[in-house]
Amino acid sequence: MIMSTPRIITVANQKGGVGKTTTAINLATALAAIGEQVLIIDLDPQGNASTGLGIERRDRSVSSYDVLTGSLGIEESAMPTAVPGLSIVPSTLDLLGVEMELSAAPDRVLRLRSAIRTAFERSAPFSYVLIDCPPSLNLLTLNSMAAADSVLVPLQCEFFALEGLSQLLETVEEVRRTINPDLSIQGIVLTMYDGRNNLANQVVQDVREHMGDKVYETVIPRNVRVSEAPSYGKPAILYDLKCTGSQAYLQLASEVIRRERRLRAA
Repeated sequence: MIMSTPRIITVANQKGGVGKTTTAINLATALAAIGEQVLIIDLDPQGNASTGLGIERRDRSVSSYDVLTGSLGIEESAMPTAVPGLSIVPSTLDLLGVEMELSAAPDRVLRLRSAIRTAFERSAPFSYVLIDCPPSLNLLTLNSMAAADSVLVPLQCEFFALEGLSQLLETVEEVRRTINPDLSIQGIVLTMYDGRNNLANQVVQDVREHMGDKVYETVIPRNVRVSEAPSYGKPAILYDLKCTGSQAYLQLASEVIRRERRLRAA
């Protein structure tokens, strides 16, 4: 069912290597698999979400760079993927220069929000928009948070997890205070979990104690099949549906939808 107003979720963490892009493309695939029309906006200059969905660099004649600079709209920039119901606005290395290009523009942090609103005023047919951010706090991440309804935070089960999380939450609060008062935390998903590792178990316990019900019940395990999937240009859910990582992402999608329904009912 297509919602009249799309839900916009930014997948963000200021630290790299936490499973951010893997979470974005597999969550999007799981949402599409249950009948949602989903758009990923790849805002990371590395373009890993685009590559992970099988969009070759030579085929990216349009990109999120064109959206941010205003030369093209979301509708003209979105490309279909091999996943039915899932499209992507791909990324190119042009994004590396966008911060300098827009530095003097008074609306520089609102470019993406404006583009998304314009697209949906023209009835772009998506019920969910997921934005994959770069692993840093820069103009691209701020554009993402300014445009979003909520932030989904992948958090690796490692020693400095809580320290990095506190920095991200401060950023979200600052964006809420200055740019987007409606921004909320959709949830925190613990990734790369290895139950044989005592430290990983301690991190799970600590994060749950500090963040309570903001933490999803689903924990994404460290999984070889999930790691292999991007090299084949496929989400893990398409590459190997039965592996533990794919099953975890399907469970995560169910949790996200339940939270979204509660938010809409509130």
